Amino acid sequence: MKYVIVLTDGAADYPIPALGDRTPLEAAVTPHMDELAKHGACGLVKTVPDSVKPGSDTANLSVMGYDPTVCYTGRSPLEAVSMGIRLEDDDVALRCNLVTLSDTARFEDAVMVDYSAGEITTEEASELIRAVAAELNADEIHLYPGISYRHCLVLSQADTGTDCTPPHDITGQPIAGYLPSGRYGDMLLSMMKRSREILRDHPVNVARRAHGLNAATSCWFWGEGKRPALPAFRELYGLSGTVISAVDLIKGIGLCAGFESIDVEGATGTLDTNFEGKAEAAIDALKRGRDFVYIHLEGPDECGHHADTEGKITAIERIDARILAPVWEYLRGCGEPYTVMVLPDHPTPVSTMTHARDAVPFVVYRSEGSCGTYAAEAYDERHAAATGLVIADGPSLMRYFLGK
Repeated sequence: MKYVIVLTDGAADYPIPALGDRTPLEAAVTPHMDELAKHGACGLVKTVPDSVKPGSDTANLSVMGYDPTVCYTGRSPLEAVSMGIRLEDDDVALRCNLVTLSDTARFEDAVMVDYSAGEITTEEASELIRAVAAELNADEIHLYPGISYRHCLVLSQADTGTDCTPPHDITGQPIAGYLPSGRYGDMLLSMMKRSREILRDHPVNVARRAHGLNAATSCWFWGEGKRPALPAFRELYGLSGTVISAVDLIKGIGLCAGFESIDVEGATGTLDTNFEGKAEAAIDALKRGRDFVYIHLEGPDECGHHADTEGKITAIERIDARILAPVWEYLRGCGEPYTVMVLPDHPTPVSTMTHARDAVPFVVYRSEGSCGTYAAEAYDERHAAATGLVIADGPSLMRYFLGK
């Protein structure tokens, strides 16, 4: 039996008046997802427990069959694993975003213009992070470059207890009420202020402004945590796994779970990612004998954070046509039984531009036709709710998906 999950990050949403009170999933043309719904089981699942924050970290852990209330130690440590950073027991990792803040005399008076600095390229971002690290790194402070706007800060001989706000939660808002506080709040705020001075006239930012692009004007720290320890997916579910994602967080979860992680050239985590390359990587993993493949697509989430309704619809349609279609075609001809599931990890509504904890729609299709009586005419929030199938949490959904 082969198992494939197509994870449409942040695709769930609320009805949008401009779409005739439809959601992007309802408005998108998704014939393959709809076909799965007509012949499979469609329902709702609550991926984010009430006791944890709704994020791609907690939600993807949940979808992968782990209870985030037990396993979650913070977002950034999972990303650090993917980046090849070795964390000691007394290390604390934090995500470092390169962000665009408004140009104000006082740092505290700025507005969060763009949490991703215009989805800055990895090459540009690496150069900027190296410039900041050259001045801020010390015996117990280390900055590491990552992908696009996503980077990592490691504090040695440290502990958790700093309150930080994800920058995508405050797009368009003054930052004054969301600055770091608690254990290392003053130190991190000082580093953020110093980073703005270092980055202000850096040649990369001068060139970005000249081309009408958002400059990366500051570092922003958040998502603290300690070294993660997940039981292997094989121990829990008896399967070997592969994760395919452009995002260090998802790669890190997969590596901690004992999966192989496949890097796809041109995979960006945006609307314009290399969809074909990701589909080919998934098919290759299945051909090599992998039992379980987790294909993560970040595009809908990024569009939700930018309040880009049309972009979100486009991202969903591209996933249907350029990921699900070729992977499903391969599975139908591979000569083995298979099960496919499509779902978001969490909603990222365009109206709020941040994550929500609402239940999300899922569809499970089994080639052997044992999904019960929960078929739907289409795959979206409304049709999923109408079937009456509700699964309480991610680990329960994983057991249902695997037929356990």
